[in-house]
Amino acid sequence: MTNQIASFVNVGERTNVTGSAVFKRLILSEDYEAALDVARQQVENGAQIIDINMDEAMLDSEAAMVRFLNLIASEPDISRVPVMIDSSKWSVIEAGLKCVQGKAIVNSISLKEGKAQFVEQAKKIKRYGAAAVVMAFDETGQADTQARKFEICQRSYNVLVNEVNFPPEDIIFDPNIFAVATGIEEHNNYAVDFIEATRQIRAELPHCHVSGGLSNISFSFRGNNPVREAMHSVFLFHAIRAGMDMGIVNAGQLEVYDEIPSELRDAVEDVILNRRDDATDRLLELAPKYQGGGKVAQAEDLSWREQDVNKRLEHALVKGITEYIIEDTEEARLQAERPLHVIEGPLMDGMNVVGDLFGEGKMFLPQVVKSARVMKKAVAHLQPYIEEEKTADTRSNGKIIMATVKGDVHDIGKNIVGVVLQCNNFEVVDLGVMVPAAQIIQTAIDEQADMIGLSGLITPSLDEMVHVAAEMQRLGVDLPLLIGGATTSKAHTAVKIEPATGYPVVYVPNASRAVGVCQKLISADAKSDYISGLKIEYEKVREQHARKKPRTKSISFTEARKNRFTCDWSAYTPVVPEFLGSKTVSADIATLRKYIDWTPFFLTWSLAGKYPRILNDEVVGKEAKSLFDDANAMLDQLVENQALNAVGRVGIFPANSVNEDIHIFDPLEADKQIATACHLRQQTEKPKGANHCLSDFVTPLDANKRDYIGAFAVTAGIEEDSLAKAYEKEGDDYNAIMVKAIADRLAEAFAEYLHERVRKELWAYAPDEDFDNEALIREKYQGIRPAPGYAACPEHTEKQVIWDLLNVESEIGMKLTSSYAMWPGAAVSGWYFAHPESKYFAVAKIQKDQLENYAERKAWTIEKAEKWLMPNLQD
Repeated sequence: MTNQIASFVNVGERTNVTGSAVFKRLILSEDYEAALDVARQQVENGAQIIDINMDEAMLDSEAAMVRFLNLIASEPDISRVPVMIDSSKWSVIEAGLKCVQGKAIVNSISLKEGKAQFVEQAKKIKRYGAAAVVMAFDETGQADTQARKFEICQRSYNVLVNEVNFPPEDIIFDPNIFAVATGIEEHNNYAVDFIEATRQIRAELPHCHVSGGLSNISFSFRGNNPVREAMHSVFLFHAIRAGMDMGIVNAGQLEVYDEIPSELRDAVEDVILNRRDDATDRLLELAPKYQGGGKVAQAEDLSWREQDVNKRLEHALVKGITEYIIEDTEEARLQAERPLHVIEGPLMDGMNVVGDLFGEGKMFLPQVVKSARVMKKAVAHLQPYIEEEKTADTRSNGKIIMATVKGDVHDIGKNIVGVVLQCNNFEVVDLGVMVPAAQIIQTAIDEQADMIGLSGLITPSLDEMVHVAAEMQRLGVDLPLLIGGATTSKAHTAVKIEPATGYPVVYVPNASRAVGVCQKLISADAKSDYISGLKIEYEKVREQHARKKPRTKSISFTEARKNRFTCDWSAYTPVVPEFLGSKTVSADIATLRKYIDWTPFFLTWSLAGKYPRILNDEVVGKEAKSLFDDANAMLDQLVENQALNAVGRVGIFPANSVNEDIHIFDPLEADKQIATACHLRQQTEKPKGANHCLSDFVTPLDANKRDYIGAFAVTAGIEEDSLAKAYEKEGDDYNAIMVKAIADRLAEAFAEYLHERVRKELWAYAPDEDFDNEALIREKYQGIRPAPGYAACPEHTEKQVIWDLLNVESEIGMKLTSSYAMWPGAAVSGWYFAHPESKYFAVAKIQKDQLENYAERKAWTIEKAEKWLMPNLQD
């Protein structure tokens, strides 16, 4: 197999914002130097081509592509390999082609939009001297059979070679690798279809190449790496011989064909080559034998049980093993002079090992949380004996009060930080969510705390954090203040929060930094120097912020409105929905789990990487797989027990736009306006594009043609908080966090599922749509569902319009807090737009003239408008 792979052109795709969370974060933060290191590592690790994708709603994708490619050009160790320019937007591809000095590859073109566009794009690619990935996709859909794959590739080849005069050696066909062994009979021949189509393409379409994404073939066995590796090896063994000469393949994780155990190789080959009707069943039966890291699953190694009790406790803590913790803790208690000594001795020694391993990057967050679960079980066993002695609790490193601020309900990140701090012997007093400033400060005084930690997800929480800091200053509470959460940043902490108080304020970006920060703040030796250094650092941040010039030029609101997106409204006919009005919808967890986007789930646990590739990642793959298995086990339990009930409200209404407003009408009385949705317009200079506003995607009122708008609000279950609290009561932080993380994913999945139903059934503007989950995640469909509080409609109070339109609270119990956070936390709401050219965008910074206009439209004071639009208001 090694020789086969040696002839393979291997594509590295970590320089892809849709495939790498690390790369995306670097690009969004404009850390292009570090982003170049990602490209450099790809080349050093053997990538012969690097795929670059900048398709991200928060990016100016064209500008990002141009900037990154220009930087690559000056890096000889990167630019020595070809670049694959990857985008779903032709404008981004063309912008990239203008930058590449050598021969580039375009990913991708197809006949999906018809021959005319295919030819036009191919001619431009040829003019730029590039090669092209050509997908087996035409006007009627994606090719799945050998006949369809070859038919589309042959037609594409003939058009390219005979009509465009495109060099055949620059054509790279991707005939679509699909998953086999899915349990669906129609899928059984997918691998054979690809292999035989490849053979036919290479035989009958001279000089072209064939590529594909290998991981798709084994998707049914995600979580079982030995079986997946065997499937990849067997598939390539046959596909390469048939002519496949390029692809996304992790050669380091391929099993040597001849070294695959014969029973597994035969079973896999039966599946890949579709040699038996029961091939899938036989492989499913055999697969558990190969579950785990070895060639065959090993019996549980219990040799650690032979060590002394202290070492056994350490092992259980590091490995997160709960099975024996009670008996081992009891044995340690009987040997100790006092039960407290077990905590202060072997248990804390073991947790110190956990803390050291985590700090060194040798343990990952899910493992640390599992360690905390073991520790809590041990302490719970000892607690009655400690109470009998009426002894003070074990000394801690320090006490921290933690809370999600008033108006915000999100606490997964806060809970994780709390667990990590407890693992490092800090005492954590967690006040929960929606906690007012007065309660936070008074608790800190009463508990004689050493510091306070504030968390928040939504942008209004930033103002509440400033308020807490100001109240601490007013009341003379001289404690360090830790700031964390998705919307927080070092810049906001330095510019807005620290100046509100004379006491130390520290931005903590993630759980892995929390321990180090707290240890410095509690240390008599390190505290003073650390705080002095912070003050200097934050002063520099404030100076940089004051000097910072906008990356893009601002224009007046009048100019922005003149440059709005528009179309020939006289020729546009809105699709009349099949359903008008609002109703309650529900979905079972078994259905929703099929729509889950797993990549953000791993990020919740601080494991970076795109699913499913993260399961095979050489650094975090083992832990990611374990986490994934635990998540699916919990999903199985939630399905069986019906413990979460996903409910929502959805509605579609007649509507028309008037400038930046959308007037929404009663479905039964066409002229009766029942609501107004107020939106913001981009106000930066757009030489080549429009200054977008969401209202632009709805037919204007003066066009005398009725259009429509949809709205929704869904939750994965009002029960999520009680489920999490039940786990917390048992001392099981791991599953308490897990159930909330899964509920978050299910809520997003519900939003995806419901949007699909709207497109195909309720509004039915795309009744024949047929996308797999990956395409849904990448938003390949027509229409958008922007959410208030996010980039295209950043003003949070607009959620109230949705709540009122759909009677959300009275019908299903979902609520809005004073800061317009949704309760329960696992919730999603937004608007539906159906216009074929509707797209996501970022409003970004606005000027005072638009602020005044918005205040007038909302009947607000300028002060109120400034409060709610502060994150978007140009300094």
